[in-house]
Amino acid sequence: MFAALALSLLGVASYAITAVDGHASIWHPSMYGFNVTDKTFPYDNRPVAPLINYTFEQWWFHGHLDYPPHPGDFFELPAGQVATAEIACNKGATTWFNSSEGGDIRSGNDPCPNSSPAAYHTTGFSDLKGCALAIAYESDVSKIQPEDFTVFSVNQTCVWDRFTDFAVPARMPPCPEGGCLCAWFWIHSPDSGGEQNYMTGFKCNVTGSTSTVPLAKPQVPRRCGADPDFGKPEASPGNCTYGAKQPFYWFQAERNNMFEGTYAPPFYLDLYNFKGGAQDDIFVDSYADIPPPSPNSTVVPILQQPQATGSATSNSPGAAAPTSQPTNQVPFGTPPRQCSSCAKRRSASGNSNLRRRSLSLTWFARSDTKHKSFSLWHPF
Repeated sequence: MFAALALSLLGVASYAITAVDGHASIWHPSMYGFNVTDKTFPYDNRPVAPLINYTFEQWWFHGHLDYPPHPGDFFELPAGQVATAEIACNKGATTWFNSSEGGDIRSGNDPCPNSSPAAYHTTGFSDLKGCALAIAYESDVSKIQPEDFTVFSVNQTCVWDRFTDFAVPARMPPCPEGGCLCAWFWIHSPDSGGEQNYMTGFKCNVTGSTSTVPLAKPQVPRRCGADPDFGKPEASPGNCTYGAKQPFYWFQAERNNMFEGTYAPPFYLDLYNFKGGAQDDIFVDSYADIPPPSPNSTVVPILQQPQATGSATSNSPGAAAPTSQPTNQVPFGTPPRQCSSCAKRRSASGNSNLRRRSLSLTWFARSDTKHKSFSLWHPF
């Protein structure tokens, strides 16, 4: 009996060890902090560790500015197509498992092997709150500020899959010499965790550009969608921020741009006018005029047809009126496909374990469901 009890306790301990890495991050060699471990800092500052009530130096780029990617490592963003990133609770669950502390723990499309969905802060698929990619058209990280990032792609069903698709606007202009700077952002549901922010910065480069129209100056997003949990059953479109929008900087000790309370975090959803897919209205010519948002306003701007491929920039006087959309453009607000590369990767690895995970009764009995976190992994 005692031997059986010992084995049972050993099994519980083993599960705790494998499931404790509950936070998430995007993973890629182009990221800052790609090889940071829980021993690198005096505190756990791995890319998957959540950012809560931190100083600017601690939360900006996750405090990893001194751990940049190797020169030449970039995450490619194909204009008008889908970029597939890997998101996981541990680098060992990604393509780059060979540089992780625990080795290969991959399990198909599962972002957190051996863990329930609580590990990535959700009670189920209907409780997902989305994540985003943002870009700054500057190659020198010392020259950018939080206000310089523009969200260009949103996946509203994040975090759920290891292989996560992000649709890239067709009109993204080319990056400057030395590439651009990007970041992955995520804030999870309050129903499965605390007030946690996630940010993973990386070097990126737009490929296949056919336009030189620059991005507009990003503005702070506004809570304007239907919000029934807080007594607002109907959306207020006239109160939305339209066009280029900043990411959410929330619940830190300084430099916040969002000031929502503990139980009303901001999400990359329609609630803040972040449609799923490519954010195609982020360019300087996307709107002729944007009226000031107001809770009582019923006026919304009209999205203009974008300039034809190769069109003039906004500072070119007398530029011809836009006439057509690029034929390969992902329609505005179109949700990205579910893991476009999964079938290809599954075929290559022979691993078909891609079933959706469901919540078991044992998950509800667990007492540590409030203490999991997530990060986006990729060798940026």
